[in-house]
Amino acid sequence: MPTPADLEEKLWKALQSDRAVMLRLDGAAEPMTAQFDKGRDHGPLYIFTSKKSDIVRSLGRPRRAEIVFVGKSHDIFATVEGDLTVDSDPALIDRLWNPFVAAWFEGGQNDPDLQLLEFRPAEAQIWETTTACSRACV
Repeated sequence: MPTPADLEEKLWKALQSDRAVMLRLDGAAEPMTAQFDKGRDHGPLYIFTSKKSDIVRSLGRPRRAEIVFVGKSHDIFATVEGDLTVDSDPALIDRLWNPFVAAWFEGGQNDPDLQLLEFRPAEAQIWETTTACSRACV
């Protein structure tokens, strides 16, 4: 049976590979694509989204949020709690920018609707399909 550290490592690898998550804040949940800054394998996670999204409109200040993740092969499941904040650092936006993000924002990195969010994981519940529920700190 894997240890909590084993499950945590498997979660981080799966997140880096699959990147699709549900981001939840105050009952609003939206599918998002999570990204990592180069050289940071264990967070924080960054998410490009619209300033018009329900999550951004209700954020206002740093808040506790949740990410729900299912690996593409359905071998790992997780709920991750952490702090969600708005990040407007142009250098970070430039480092994370890619063609997939660009497809959503006609104005590029200066699009007035562009918002970058930062999610700092704090605690997770991680399940592997071959094991029982395990709790791990991230």
